[in-house]
Amino acid sequence: MTIHKRLEERTCEVEAVIEQYLPEETGHQKTILEAMNYSVRAGGKRLRPMLMEETYRLFGGQGQEIEPFMAAIEMIHTSSLIHDDLPCMDNDQLRRGMPTVWVKYGYDMAVLAGDALLIYAVETGIKACTMTRDGNKVARAVGILAEKTGIYGMIGGQVVDVQLTNQPISREKLDFIYRLKTGALLEAAMMIGALLGGASENELGQVERMASLIGIAFQIQDDILDVTATTEQLGKPVGSDEKNQKTTYVTLEGIEKAKEDVARISAEAIEILHSLPGENLFLEELIRILITREK
Repeated sequence: MTIHKRLEERTCEVEAVIEQYLPEETGHQKTILEAMNYSVRAGGKRLRPMLMEETYRLFGGQGQEIEPFMAAIEMIHTSSLIHDDLPCMDNDQLRRGMPTVWVKYGYDMAVLAGDALLIYAVETGIKACTMTRDGNKVARAVGILAEKTGIYGMIGGQVVDVQLTNQPISREKLDFIYRLKTGALLEAAMMIGALLGGASENELGQVERMASLIGIAFQIQDDILDVTATTEQLGKPVGSDEKNQKTTYVTLEGIEKAKEDVARISAEAIEILHSLPGENLFLEELIRILITREK
């Protein structure tokens, strides 16, 4: 079976897991539930939950306690996309080839849908307590999820990104934004997978470093695609960074240097993967594909 066929199958499997944890669209608050589910069901590569589960398997995990966290990490990622697309942020009208949530449901419902997914992710993740005898690990996993999402993670990176829009950004601050805004959720995904799979403290640190590198390479590749890809390929507007006068890795370093650095950073991440116990060839291929993707 080719890696792309395997990736297609795994994506369908992850979709099925996520679907189990979406809220039922009933009650007086039905509109917000519809907006939440619309945004999550819009699709995407499901990279974070897939990386989480494959890291879990790398360390020998075989139970179901990983599944609530797979759904939770995708809810958090989706909430960030809803907020990114808002008129006060990137002002995008298309996401994954579909109208963005604020376009379809209104600005107010989009804000609330993003907020709702953030807190519902915590409610979902904690359900893993009923699936394992080690509640302490679940509690720690929820802590990782919160830390990597909040002011010291994704949201902290978004704050600096928004504040510096239309302003020159130094390489140091750009690295900070990428490490938190994009890298933090990847770190959460892979660290939670490793933790629940049985990784040691030292191994957990190695996984965090590996995921950080993957996140940086992923974001640089995203900057490259914003310049080189088409709207049809990405399912969202291209050139939005230039439109919003955002400093990116490409504007600072040039496209050739950006491509070289993607290759160098991803190679370092793969080297760390090879130093970890166990073997997961699909995880390695998945890392390579997401970093070198063309859409």
